[in-house]
Amino acid sequence: MSRIHIGAALAVAGFFLTATPSFAHVTLEVREAPVGASYKAVLRVPHGCEGQATNTLRVRVPEGFYAVKPMPKPGWTLETKSGPYSGSYDNHGRTVSEGVREIVWSGGELADAHYDEFVFRGTLADTLEPGTVLYFPVVQECANGAERWIEIPEDGGSAREFRKPAPGLKLLPAR
Repeated sequence: MSRIHIGAALAVAGFFLTATPSFAHVTLEVREAPVGASYKAVLRVPHGCEGQATNTLRVRVPEGFYAVKPMPKPGWTLETKSGPYSGSYDNHGRTVSEGVREIVWSGGELADAHYDEFVFRGTLADTLEPGTVLYFPVVQECANGAERWIEIPEDGGSAREFRKPAPGLKLLPAR
């Protein structure tokens, strides 16, 4: 095999090794946002659980993301679980110390061969640290199993090293 063919084969293999994981995970459509701003999270679900349809999607809302409102999906039941924040936040002149901590869409049927998006919005606290990543752990449930996109790196680590990383949002300086 010539050097050109070997180089081309390595480039193609490298593309598939780096590109495939991004399509195999639940991810956020927009992966960067400034602290202190509102943020519309669009979770992209590209497949089910080992060939099975997705019936439930659970999202844990991280500390520092408050005033959360999920978007209903036709054919799915929407439930939120509220609880206290570790601190309080100013929400348009009103102090809030509790709110949505988990979002659950259930009772739907997202076939393994199909793709869909699950949407919610909220506010990124101005106390969050720019340059860090805020993670939204997701559990995707199917009839006979689940995919847990919940792996979060320790301080300074990278989610790329994980097989099932939680969707992450890089925090930018306030505008």
